[in-house]
Amino acid sequence: MYRFQSSEKLESHIDFLMEKGSMYHISNNHLLFHGCMPMHSNGDFKSMRFGNCIIPVRPFLIFSKNRSENLIRIATQHEDLATDIFWYLWCGEVSSLFGKNRMTTFERYYIADKASHHEEKNPYYRLREDEEICLRILAEFGLDANGHIVNGHTPVKEKGGELPIKANGRIIIIDGGLAKGYQKTTGIAGYTLISNSYGLELVAHKPFSSVKDVLEGKCDIIFIKRLVEQVEDRTLVKDTDNGKKLLQEIADLDHLYHHFDQY
Repeated sequence: MYRFQSSEKLESHIDFLMEKGSMYHISNNHLLFHGCMPMHSNGDFKSMRFGNCIIPVRPFLIFSKNRSENLIRIATQHEDLATDIFWYLWCGEVSSLFGKNRMTTFERYYIADKASHHEEKNPYYRLREDEEICLRILAEFGLDANGHIVNGHTPVKEKGGELPIKANGRIIIIDGGLAKGYQKTTGIAGYTLISNSYGLELVAHKPFSSVKDVLEGKCDIIFIKRLVEQVEDRTLVKDTDNGKKLLQEIADLDHLYHHFDQY
């Protein structure tokens, strides 16, 4: 336990996650998250009971991220709320990173009966095929019906005919088996989602062996290209999130220039 708690490598990885990571990210009307949005089977969002409070899904994502950051500020404290929440994010039923009713790692190690290994996935993984459900999730995060959900976590079985674009294009599953261990299941070696002024394009890659094999075989590691969405009018810089920030900065500078004498 001491070696685990005092591992410099693990600490550096956790520091990076806390500094750079987020439970979800919104960019240019796209909602990105890794695992799931915890839901009931009827499509309602699950809530987290915390003491006497009921915390809805989006506030809980923000709350759990903020609380977990205390792990960095108080690294030597192991019996506190931040540690409990960080643990819950790993294996909790309402954690968007886990998305199952229980974790059966212990059973897989020590019990031969495979019936005890079963982990029930959150209904989200079934409901995300429904466009209306995806639109509800987008609306929950303040995005309009033209937005997209970019989701990972569950490898897409391309070789079995599964498609990464679901719910009439409202959700894109970008886990295509980048890790070698999944490539026999997916049949590919991962996806790259390209967003540019023309729209969205999803590229599937062939498994990569070596630079030598690619050069000598004169083959392309790109396997399949899929057009997710093509816009009628090209997106301009001013239409992007960064562009809107630049416009606001220009407006602030313009205001300062014309009212300089007042400051």
